[in-house]
Amino acid sequence: MAGYRFVTRRVPTFYFIGVTTGQSSIMRVFPLWTRELGRPEVVIEGVDCRIHDDPERYRRAVAQIKYDPLSLGALVTTHKIDLLEAARDMFDYLDPYAQVCGEVSCISKRNGALEGHAKDPISAGLSLDAVLGEGYFARTGLMQGMYSSPTSGEVLCFGAGGSAAAIALHLIYKRSPGDCPGRFVVVNRSPGRLDRLQRMVEGLETDIAFQYICNQDSRRNDEIMAGMPARSVVINATGMGKDTPGSPITGAGLFPMDGVAWELNYRGALDFMHQALAQQASRRLTVEDGWRYFLHGWTQVIAQVYHVTIGLELFERLEDIAAEAGKPR
Repeated sequence: MAGYRFVTRRVPTFYFIGVTTGQSSIMRVFPLWTRELGRPEVVIEGVDCRIHDDPERYRRAVAQIKYDPLSLGALVTTHKIDLLEAARDMFDYLDPYAQVCGEVSCISKRNGALEGHAKDPISAGLSLDAVLGEGYFARTGLMQGMYSSPTSGEVLCFGAGGSAAAIALHLIYKRSPGDCPGRFVVVNRSPGRLDRLQRMVEGLETDIAFQYICNQDSRRNDEIMAGMPARSVVINATGMGKDTPGSPITGAGLFPMDGVAWELNYRGALDFMHQALAQQASRRLTVEDGWRYFLHGWTQVIAQVYHVTIGLELFERLEDIAAEAGKPR
């Protein structure tokens, strides 16, 4: 057991590896969901780690799941990349998305083997598709004559971590050209994650033009956003507004006219979302928070850990339960 100590649980335990797990709505929602799924005996336990924590901290968390029979699995947020980099050798299987993205958002076990899955390309994709609808980027191109910019809507993503990689991967794998932006601009405060994302994209075939910008000045981010064409999608995938304070843009930054502002968080100060809401009428914005992403993210992981299928009808029941019990008001 590689010298790692673990706690032998007395009841089946599902872990949530994050930063401020006790503040998450899942702590209220999980017992209701797991009862609906016929597993009322399972409890949830949060594991809080610092952002970019000591690799040994991640290895201990993985060891607990790997070696304790009643530790069923985990959902991982924020630490998806760091955890896999620290504990890759502890996994017996990584799914194709985990291998391409270099991250795990789901830890589960099957026949004694420890498995790592990257569910974000699926959950982020389901969430984004629900916001944009079919053929969004083709439709924006048809409307180009209404605006001074002669281009279709594009994507601007602040942050280059696991969620950004998942969204990029989802768009790259789209079958219809009308569902793909012509350009995907990603901005990150440090070069490491940008380089990593670029290596991932360059290993795949895509007609999307990716642009990577290393910048930590929010005023420069305003300028980058101002250069996006009308109907573009602007995403806050930085964790700012939840895990860290602030927003990647200033209050003076202008969102693209008729664009989409997607805040990946659903709790916290949500500065980015409030900045978008302040311009919702004047810029004719569609503003979305991360609640739908939260629902898809958790149900995808729970299905994997429990080895069950959560179809549309069951998902809608779980969505109703969560809306009634969990979303901050």
